[in-house]
Amino acid sequence: MKAFALRRLLEKSPIWEHRGWIGHVMFWLILLTILIITDFNQVGWPLVFFQKTVDVIFYALIIYINLNYLIPRYLSKKKFWIYVGFLILAVLILTPIKIAIQVLLFSDAPPFQNYFIENQSYIFMSMFMVGSSSTIYGIVSDWFIHQSEKMELQTQTMQSELKFLKSQINPHFLFNTLNNLYALTLKKSDDAPEIVLKLSEMMRYMLYECNEKEVPLYKEVTYMRNYLDLERLRQHKKIDINLDVTGEIGDQRIAPLLFIPFIENSFKHGLGNQINHGWVQINLDIHPDKVAFSIENSKGPTQPRLTHRKSGGIGLVNVRRRLNLIYPNQYQLQIKNEPNRYKVSLELKL
Repeated sequence: MKAFALRRLLEKSPIWEHRGWIGHVMFWLILLTILIITDFNQVGWPLVFFQKTVDVIFYALIIYINLNYLIPRYLSKKKFWIYVGFLILAVLILTPIKIAIQVLLFSDAPPFQNYFIENQSYIFMSMFMVGSSSTIYGIVSDWFIHQSEKMELQTQTMQSELKFLKSQINPHFLFNTLNNLYALTLKKSDDAPEIVLKLSEMMRYMLYECNEKEVPLYKEVTYMRNYLDLERLRQHKKIDINLDVTGEIGDQRIAPLLFIPFIENSFKHGLGNQINHGWVQINLDIHPDKVAFSIENSKGPTQPRLTHRKSGGIGLVNVRRRLNLIYPNQYQLQIKNEPNRYKVSLELKL
């Protein structure tokens, strides 16, 4: 227990400094009204008003002493028995004062004076129960505030981490695409202008669309097609590249740049100069509430292990981390690394 609700509100909230006290006053006035109505017929207006006013004042005293002093100083520091002792001591001090004031108020009504004197233990227990109830209120309120702060912190941490991961992903793709463009310009290829156009469309998507948590699925598919077009231009007829999309693309939304790291990984790591006629097969099966993505590519006979590459696999690490953050317990990811092929399957609940 780090702190308790009312104390935290008193210390940190400007509302208390300017308007919060109005809520406290209203609460006690409503309680006073209820107490007066319940006993009005037994005593009469003047006496019951003063008696219940005294009750409310002493209830308020024990509650504010408990919330503002005893709980923060002792209970929040796990000094439970010291806290209980001081709470009982506070009730023992306030109860005789309360009884003495009420006896004075009823100086013209001896039967009521005798009632207060004879029921001191009851008055003590009522004061103690009110104080104990405020303890429960403080603990429960502090728990809710702590949970709210914890959730807010988790949300802020997740948003910061996602921004960091996407900041890694975007330059990663841009770097590889510029390498492709550079290679074609060295060869003075006529395909270079088309690559520039595709690259500008991809950059527009990354700069203006990918800042959102989710994007329309059709835009993500369009980005994938552009990426594959770039690879077709670079690879020419050396590699067969196929993208099969089944199902209907409607208003589904998805986290941006989830599939691209798998595609990029297929070309960068799964295919090599050892393959004369390689292939990449991508399937995207779309449903109203889920998407099934799979990509399979051929591999060279002497392809090095991915885990030994210092610069490789950044995209895969990031996309797995993003899946855990954005879609916890809502995805299934399977990776098969076989001698002649590499396959990734991802089923995602939208």
